[in-house]
Amino acid sequence: MNNWKPNIIVFACNWCTYQGADLAGSLRYEYPASIKIIRVPCSGRVEAEFIVSALKNGADGVLIGGCHPGDCHYREGNSKAARRFLLLHRILAGMSVEPARVRLEWISGSEGKRFAEVAADFDRTIREIGPNPIGR
Repeated sequence: MNNWKPNIIVFACNWCTYQGADLAGSLRYEYPASIKIIRVPCSGRVEAEFIVSALKNGADGVLIGGCHPGDCHYREGNSKAARRFLLLHRILAGMSVEPARVRLEWISGSEGKRFAEVAADFDRTIREIGPNPIGR
């Protein structure tokens, strides 16, 4: 475990969180190399199966990023994501996965610094928890 580095998947809403990540890069805010971003049309499009599959295939943590409530490009996508997130935690509990391995955040396109801070904080959390036992 001495050489272990976390593998973190970020499902980022195209309209907000992905733009925030892009802004973070443009403004040269650093965030950990453990972060791998997958752009999705909307956080509401992220199915529980995507998260479970990511964890089973080697992700140590999964971050879902969407627009702030009331700002969803698709009107209710982030509300759908929030409801799914609650159900997802029940599924993960049944798999003996620590709830802190999966996180939901609202990050707008103008919040590049916030994206970098959330990414760094999530990386620290995953490093504290350690490797994902079901993805190995």
